[in-house]
Amino acid sequence: MKKIYYLLIAAILILIVTFFGFRTSVVQNYLIDFDFERQWNNQDKLVTFEGDYIIGLVCGSRGPLPGKGRAEPCIMIKTPDHMFIVDTGDGSRQNLMNWQVDLGNLDAVLFTHLHSDHISDLADYHLYSWVTQNRDGKLPVYGPQGTQRVTEGITRAYELDTEWRTLHHGEDVAPSDIAGFDTKIIDLNSPVIFDDGSLKITAFEVDHFPVDPSLGYRFDYKGRSIVISGDTDYSKNLIEQSKNADLLFHDALSYNMIGRAEEISLDIEPQLSRIFYDIQDYHASPIEAAQAANEANVKELIFYHLIPAPQTFLAKIIFVRGVNEVRPDNWTLADDGTMAILPVNSEDITITNIE
Repeated sequence: MKKIYYLLIAAILILIVTFFGFRTSVVQNYLIDFDFERQWNNQDKLVTFEGDYIIGLVCGSRGPLPGKGRAEPCIMIKTPDHMFIVDTGDGSRQNLMNWQVDLGNLDAVLFTHLHSDHISDLADYHLYSWVTQNRDGKLPVYGPQGTQRVTEGITRAYELDTEWRTLHHGEDVAPSDIAGFDTKIIDLNSPVIFDDGSLKITAFEVDHFPVDPSLGYRFDYKGRSIVISGDTDYSKNLIEQSKNADLLFHDALSYNMIGRAEEISLDIEPQLSRIFYDIQDYHASPIEAAQAANEANVKELIFYHLIPAPQTFLAKIIFVRGVNEVRPDNWTLADDGTMAILPVNSEDITITNIE
């Protein structure tokens, strides 16, 4: 009995000391330092890999419809010497910040097309690859016709913000000469937009009418290859451009789920029902994406730009209904943070998830 009594007294004393301790500046400053170290000095989750490789990271896995815990479309492609972002959907930059990814190493942003869910975070990618970072020039942005209007609009909208940051922090921290964008409009008559002898990036057209052109990209690196579909219906040109690729990121819309949503919303919200009807004619279903991957002889398939983004285990099963009959294995339904690691001089493809 005495033992329990003493333990109780000790627990009360610890609580009293803790209660008053948290109110002292010494303890509070320690907690501030600890939290800062935790947030800002964590290791970049993408610099821990040894050897030579190309990585495809899903920094945004959903389409424009709501999806808790998921950002809008974004794929990062990284090699030891290069980093490219394909599309800058809402929430994707925050994901990369949470994963401690150094955006100062960003070579360029590539747009597949100019729908809002693919461009909305561009201003943040500019800011976080500029202030305190090591970018040595204006941020290159590649995209289809119309991209110049987007970058000029963002530059104008953030003109005062940019000016004030340089005035406040100085040229060393926010150098005015590299603020802004270096916009490059892609000409599909010259589809290779980058080639340094090791990494080659090729743009190609996909089917997302009335968005014209809508682009996909193929990354070839030392014998390994990753293709990103962007938004497309089942596309013969995508299949041709993806021939024998190691990995294909393909958008996917569940006709089962969106079709039901169309019917249910018809009496509740007719305009929303019309949207659900319309979007079914310019996105591939998971089954069609799997068929395209098979026809292209792609080794691995990752579904992203998920419409609607499945939130539960059961919803994920429904989303990919029928896929196993077409492609029994070598496919993955993406989450934010789904990552494929392709080492060179190998046929291995490791699918994992960034924590």
